Amino acid sequence: HDIDENVLKLDILGHDDPTMIRKLQDLSGIDPKDIRADDPDVMKLFSGTDILGVTPEQIGTPTGMLGIPEFGTNFVRGMVDETHPTTFAELLQLSGLSHGTDVWLGNAQDLIKEGIATLKTVIGCRDDIMVDLMGYGVKPKLSFTIMESVRKGKGLKDEWVTEMKANNVPEWFIDSCTKIKYMFPKAHAVAYVMMAVRIAWFKVHMPVHYYCMYFSIRCDAYDVQTMIQGEAAIRQRMADIKHMKEDKTQKPSDKELAIYDTLELALEMVLRGFRFSNISINRSAATEFIVDPDDPKAIIPPFTSIDGLGSNVGLSV
Repeated sequence: HDIDENVLKLDILGHDDPTMIRKLQDLSGIDPKDIRADDPDVMKLFSGTDILGVTPEQIGTPTGMLGIPEFGTNFVRGMVDETHPTTFAELLQLSGLSHGTDVWLGNAQDLIKEGIATLKTVIGCRDDIMVDLMGYGVKPKLSFTIMESVRKGKGLKDEWVTEMKANNVPEWFIDSCTKIKYMFPKAHAVAYVMMAVRIAWFKVHMPVHYYCMYFSIRCDAYDVQTMIQGEAAIRQRMADIKHMKEDKTQKPSDKELAIYDTLELALEMVLRGFRFSNISINRSAATEFIVDPDDPKAIIPPFTSIDGLGSNVGLSV
């Protein structure tokens, strides 16, 4: 912090989601700002797979989270399965819980499991600390000071704990504050979840466009030969990579692990009644998956999905 006062620091984060939303808007003509944040069909993704027309056993995961930004990793998929959020506010809680340090594991997760608190009442974002403390009757300035200390992982001073207890702040809340090392701001969670539910809307209501953009933007490793062959081939390739993961003698490469993630979505897509057409010298785009003009339920892979073929070569072809 010695240079805080005289050096301007910019956090510039690269983010795929705005690109994906823009491309989906171009493809579909739908303005993402018109998409409701509480679309009932989108919310069904967080509690099961019925809305996709597949079973959890078929796709190997209990909810429809595959390929949903912020909620698609194994860690957050586990959180969704444990908590079954039903409202936008609860999705914000999950976003805060998953981005914080020592906020979920060994903290909120245990409180929810033991029935001491619920997904709504645990501390999810840093703002919750200040707002909840003010609700208990702690003075606004002190509530803010406590929030700032906790979110930076600096814990609680003894006099603050005394004041919190004097205002009947529950013991679990105080204990939770002492464990936290870093907390997400709520505005950040709102921005992320708004993007997530808009992309999820396309997954539910305009799946062909969604899968085109997912494979174009979010994936960088493909096994097109397997993807074209359909369900049986995809399952076999995934089983082979999984076997390598479990077998101590041969470790899958980073590329094979990335291919596994791509195939998870490819399997879901195929099970929903869609398919991959073959790469075509006349019809494939350079760098993006496109809807097959002859079959609205098929998508055509781009030249760059071929191993070792970069975007420059794809564009020149």
